[in-house]
Amino acid sequence: MPLDFTAIDFETANSSAASACSVGLVKVRDGRVVDRASWFIRPPLGHDLFQEWNVRIHGIQPEDVAGAAGWVDQLADLVEFAEDDHLVAHNAGFDMGVIRAACAATFVSCPEYRYLCSLQVARRTYHLESYRLPVAAMAAGFEDFHHHDALADAEACAAIVVHAARRHEAATIDDLSALTGARIGRIGMPAAA
Repeated sequence: MPLDFTAIDFETANSSAASACSVGLVKVRDGRVVDRASWFIRPPLGHDLFQEWNVRIHGIQPEDVAGAAGWVDQLADLVEFAEDDHLVAHNAGFDMGVIRAACAATFVSCPEYRYLCSLQVARRTYHLESYRLPVAAMAAGFEDFHHHDALADAEACAAIVVHAARRHEAATIDDLSALTGARIGRIGMPAAA
């Protein structure tokens, strides 16, 4: 089984995890990027206020998402792109929390995915003063990207995982998890009895 996964990154309009306003997706097949996609998302009502702090971080304004489709309409596109891949994100708890919260806020079922956190992988692969995405990406040889652009961040995350897999001689995401001790998480799964 080759190193196949989809890296994902969200930007949010405010402190609510349900306020996704942008997503970036990068598909990796056999350790190589083969596809990229990104789009704006109109956050659900009640989660659609853009806070100044968030805007300052990612630069996305309310008018940027005014004509965008909402979460319910775009979830199918996200699932179609990711297929049944493992999802990979830097600080994956945040990004998986966005999926869960946006689904809950819009009353749709959360899709089932297994995921790996590239932050955990980086901590077990590199010796750095910081494991923030730009620093970990630099350690993986991926530099000079526009941090807090969802697509650029997903590309950086993918680069970290591919580099770490080579360094650990891991052939799959499951191998990388086992070799680094970075846990494979699950979303959208029923709780074990």
